[in-house]
Amino acid sequence: MTTQSTGTSPAPATERRSWLRDHSELGVCVLLLVLGVLVLTDALTMDVDIAQRGPVGPRTVPLVVGGGLLVIAALLAVDVLRGGRGQAESGEDVDLSEPADWRTVALLTGVFLGAAVLINPLGFPVAGALLFWGAAFALGSRRFDRDPLIAAVLSLATYAVFNNLLGVPLPGGPLMGAL
Repeated sequence: MTTQSTGTSPAPATERRSWLRDHSELGVCVLLLVLGVLVLTDALTMDVDIAQRGPVGPRTVPLVVGGGLLVIAALLAVDVLRGGRGQAESGEDVDLSEPADWRTVALLTGVFLGAAVLINPLGFPVAGALLFWGAAFALGSRRFDRDPLIAAVLSLATYAVFNNLLGVPLPGGPLMGAL
């Protein structure tokens, strides 16, 4: 008489992981669905002044964008569940066998967080210059003679365009009294 093992087989877990890997594009569908719901929720709870009513009001574009996101999420989910798969970009020169460059990612993250912290006390021109120079350094530029100068010019030009031409107020910081 032979006894059989009643232990659980690893096959269901492996099959589940394999199914999720084969349908990983569903993650994009979930992201689009969440973004669509968020945009629609914000649009529908938006306070609209009576004087701004008309055929096209401030809710129109968010409602169209939110609805479009939901439709795209549904169409993509149907396509993925029917066996559709995204194709890798043929023009990309990324070697997937190489590991990720986490040093560059960490440097860029630090530069962005540093600029976000420094923008109020130092103002956009200084924080923006540090952001532009730090990003160039993190991405491999080592021209210490010209990179800070280019970063300063880019930062001041960006400040002038947004603050003066577009009317988007950016914090000027202590240097704006001198300039």
